[in-house]
Amino acid sequence: MSTPLASPLFVPVAWLATARRAGAWALRHPGLVLAAAYLVLAAIATVAPAWLTGYDPLAADPLAAQFGSSAEHWLGTDQLGRDIYARIVHGARYSLLISAGAMLLATVAGTVLGLLAGLARGALDEFITRFLDVVSAFPDLLLALMLISFTGAGTVNLVFALGVASVPRFARVVRAQTFVVTESGYVEQARTLGLSPWVLVWRHVLPHAVAQVPILATIGLGTAIIGTAGLSFLGMGPQPPAAEWGLMLAEGRNYLYNAWWIAVWPGVAITLTVIAVSALGRYWQARFEGRETA
Repeated sequence: MSTPLASPLFVPVAWLATARRAGAWALRHPGLVLAAAYLVLAAIATVAPAWLTGYDPLAADPLAAQFGSSAEHWLGTDQLGRDIYARIVHGARYSLLISAGAMLLATVAGTVLGLLAGLARGALDEFITRFLDVVSAFPDLLLALMLISFTGAGTVNLVFALGVASVPRFARVVRAQTFVVTESGYVEQARTLGLSPWVLVWRHVLPHAVAQVPILATIGLGTAIIGTAGLSFLGMGPQPPAAEWGLMLAEGRNYLYNAWWIAVWPGVAITLTVIAVSALGRYWQARFEGRETA
């Protein structure tokens, strides 16, 4: 006699139950569903923009300059006749990859510094803490602007500047969690069993110390997107004729009266991306803290 698990109907029934739970969750969180759908499109634009548009973002057509929305150019054209929708789609690669690269740098550097400070204590902890205090004394955007003034404009330098400016928020969290974890009972028990310090850190301290880091990185990604756009607006990021959202804002600010769409649509793209990332990050944080159920 077949058991319920062996029934050929079990898998479809399980899928149906999962689909029902997913549908119920979507009905309770329609905003998060829209945010996730938008970020999927943004991810496609980043890795495969040709799937979303067939226009070349750099192809200029002076005869079609500053045309409004039409069937041929959904969001109109800019001052050089370039398709704005195509430039926004291709610009996601710059804006999102720069922001993600900055968060990756901040995550790795912050985790290493926080772990070292939490494990070493003493003079090294004091030195790292004072360094983080100095970095934290400056607003992120101002510190990034100062760093770029020394390193020069460019995509790589922009990633470095935004990443360094975000290091303290990760390092402080990892340091505090390392203090808590190293004093916990299961770590003390593992230490008495004779585990080497490296194994102890890798298996027992690190996984718990960095538990909140992905959440911080997700929330911080929204801030990094704003920073990327702001510094690119000031000419510190990718240079013309690159299709980057902040740079598009800078190019379109002189045409607000007679061709408002040149600057407005990149601004809308930045706003929607930041809102979507922040919404998912806040929900993830609420789930982690037990303030939200699945």
